[in-house]
Amino acid sequence: MAATFARSKQRVEDAPAWLLHSYPYKETSLIIEVLSRDHGRMALVARGARRPTSSLRGNLLAFQPLLLSWFGAGDLKTLHAADWQGGVPQLAGLPLICGFYLNELLLKLLPREDPVGGLFEAYGRAARALSACPQEVEPILRSFELALLNELGYGFELGRDAKGRPVAVDGEYCYYQGQGILPSSGNPRESGVRISGRSLLGMAAGDYSQVQTGLQAKQLMRVLLAGLLGDTPLHTRKILRDLHKL
Repeated sequence: MAATFARSKQRVEDAPAWLLHSYPYKETSLIIEVLSRDHGRMALVARGARRPTSSLRGNLLAFQPLLLSWFGAGDLKTLHAADWQGGVPQLAGLPLICGFYLNELLLKLLPREDPVGGLFEAYGRAARALSACPQEVEPILRSFELALLNELGYGFELGRDAKGRPVAVDGEYCYYQGQGILPSSGNPRESGVRISGRSLLGMAAGDYSQVQTGLQAKQLMRVLLAGLLGDTPLHTRKILRDLHKL
């Protein structure tokens, strides 16, 4: 395979990436889904990666920074090499499930082979923050969800309403589908997602220390993501809900 890689005109070397998912392919290989900084979400075949003697076997680790090399055309490229960069403790427990949630969002919402520099950095921050075993994971999830929405073109400025007016810290607002953030009418039956100005400004600053900010941000993100996911379920979200009940 080394000779094929060297001859290929369509090859990429040492691309920073994160492994999102893998599953068996044929008898000894894997299909891996990765998030690459310069090439976006990619599908690669890791030939022979399931063999005990494979040099790839021990390096294809989830939630660990990798340098990947691949070659080929079409939607499915061939992985040539994978180098583990280390430096991030393995996720476990609730942070691990949260990491799977981030991966599931990317696999279901992110198109393939579009550069995602800003989102790549946001994923790295989230993975490293989760690896520190934080007591509160919600701020990490909300920050990443916002980064993903911005990458997909569905984000909006949190510090201003849909008409460009600065958000007032003591104001009351609603997010209306297709319109954005607007001052609340005060009608308890209004169809939008209600959110305070304080919560919007807190989200803009990445500050989720106020309980209300965390709760309202979660509700807003759920509505925004549901509009993109449609009827597609998020399996990790159900697991998180079940854990919360326990």
